Amino acid sequence: MNEARQKEVLPSPEELIGLIDAVARTQDRNAFARLFGYFAPRIKSFLMRSGLADSAAEEVTQEVMITVWRKASYFDPQKAGASTWVFTIARNQRIDRLRRTRSRLADRLPDPSDEPETPLSGEDITIVAEREEGVRKALESLPIDQSTIVRLSFFAEKPHAEIARELGIPLGTVKSRVRLALNRLRTLLDSDI
Repeated sequence: MNEARQKEVLPSPEELIGLIDAVARTQDRNAFARLFGYFAPRIKSFLMRSGLADSAAEEVTQEVMITVWRKASYFDPQKAGASTWVFTIARNQRIDRLRRTRSRLADRLPDPSDEPETPLSGEDITIVAEREEGVRKALESLPIDQSTIVRLSFFAEKPHAEIARELGIPLGTVKSRVRLALNRLRTLLDSDI
């Protein structure tokens, strides 16, 4: 296309702002038709490039343009350009569409927590008991300050900051004792294997 023809077809940023303003103030159908003619193919292309199928991109484009029609009064040219505002709506609509799709898929998938637990075999019970005994012995071999912090952190599930307050020691000390204890436990448990 030559330059003169492009300027006829493509509205300037100021014209786009004026068109959105006309839709906001007087629900000008001609202004909306020009906005639709300009943005709809661009939005659909954007949505297809972002992974939506042709039909889904078409549907989301329609939703975007309906939102532009309904919410034109919310557009503030001081905060964003017309294209930025419209494509933000498109991005949000695409995200909403993906969330709805994922939610529907998740509703159809079986919940693993609904599955009955398979009972442990005698061998599995023995292995678990041996591991627990090994961890108990390893914890008993730690210095008392380290074992106390490990018990509070992992068994009582207290955050490090709360442990520091409870024991009256600096947070850095709690973290270093946890690190030292875990390294020592790892060494002790690895040597038992």
